[in-house]
Amino acid sequence: MMRGAVAIFKRDFKKFLSNPIVIIMTLLMPIMYLVIFGNAIGGAIAGIPIGVAQETPYVNETPLFSASVDSLTHLAQPDKANTFSVTVFTSEATAKQALADGRVMAVAIFPSAVSNDHTIRLYVDSSDFTTPTVIEGGINGVLQKLGVQAPVQVTKLYGDVQYIQFFGVGVIVMAIFMSTMMGGGIALIRDRELGIIEGYLVTPVKRSSIILGIIGSGTVKGFLSGFIIFLVDLVVAGIVLRSAEDFVLVLVVIFVISIGLTSLVVFISSRFRDQQSFAGMNAFLSLMLFMTSGAFYPTLGMPDWLRWITTVNPEFYAVHALRTLILRGQGLGAISVDLLALGLFSGAAILLGITTFRRTLE
Repeated sequence: MMRGAVAIFKRDFKKFLSNPIVIIMTLLMPIMYLVIFGNAIGGAIAGIPIGVAQETPYVNETPLFSASVDSLTHLAQPDKANTFSVTVFTSEATAKQALADGRVMAVAIFPSAVSNDHTIRLYVDSSDFTTPTVIEGGINGVLQKLGVQAPVQVTKLYGDVQYIQFFGVGVIVMAIFMSTMMGGGIALIRDRELGIIEGYLVTPVKRSSIILGIIGSGTVKGFLSGFIIFLVDLVVAGIVLRSAEDFVLVLVVIFVISIGLTSLVVFISSRFRDQQSFAGMNAFLSLMLFMTSGAFYPTLGMPDWLRWITTVNPEFYAVHALRTLILRGQGLGAISVDLLALGLFSGAAILLGITTFRRTLE
C-alpha cells in the first residue's frame, strides 16, 4: 500500500515541479495580495480635488476666505500628501459647474463681506462613499483651527449613498470578468485539450473567424452576467436610474467592457496549454484589475505607484462610467472619456487576441 502511495506521490509532485507557472503563482500570489490588496484598501485619502469661492457680489477676499484657502491647501496628515487639491473659482456659478462636470468633488462657498449670511455652504459629490466624510472633516477641522464659529451647511448632491450601492456598481464589472474567464478563456483551453480547435482548423473557417466567434460568445455571456447583476443592484441596493437614456448607456458600457475583457482573457488564454496554469494567471489578473478599479475603495486612497495602474486598467474606466450613470445620472457627456478608453482597449484586445491565436497555433 505504501509503495503505491509513494509512487503516486512522486508522480504528482514531479507534475507540480514541471509546471513553473503554477509554482510561481503559488509563491507569488500571497505576496501580491499583501502588496496590492494591502495598499489598495484603507489608505489615507489624499489629493481630493475641491473648489472654493466667495458669494457674489463681493469686492475683495475676506480674511476668512484667504485664511481658509491657505489652510485647506496645506492640510495634510503626518508624512502624507496634501489632503486637498484646492482650486479657487472667481464665482459660485463656475465652481458649481466644475462640480457638476466632475472636475472637483466638492465646492465650499464662503460668505462675502457684504453678506448677512455667515453660513459656509458645502456642496459634496456624495456618490463616493468614503471621500465626502474626509471633505467634511477637513473643512470643519480648518474652521476650528482658525477659531471660526460659522455653521457649515452640507448639501449632498446625490443623497446618502450607501456602501452597498457604491460597491454594487463594482460587482457588475466583477461578474463580467468572472463570466468572460469561464466562458472565454477556460472554454478555449478546454476546447484545445479536447481537440475541438484542431477540428475547426480542418474546415474552411478562417482562424480570425474562430477567435472572433469565441470572443463574440464570451461577450454575450459577459453581457448577460453584467446585466443580471445590474438588475439585482437595482432591487437589492435600492438604486433608481434618473432616465431611460441612463439605462441605455449603462447597457452600452456593460457591452463594451464585456468585449474588452473577453478579448483580453482570450488573448491571455491562447498562451496556455492547460487550465491549471491559466487559473493561476487569472487569479493574478483578477487581483490586479479589480483591486485597482476603485470598486472596493476610492483610488485617491491608493499610493501614487498604484494609482498609475488605474490609468491602463479598463475596469477602472468601466466602474467610473457606471457610477457616473447609476449614482450620479450625469449622462453621455460625463462618460465620453471612459467610453473612448474602453473602445480603444477593446479594439487593441481583439487585435492581440487574433494575432496571438494565429501565432500560437501555427
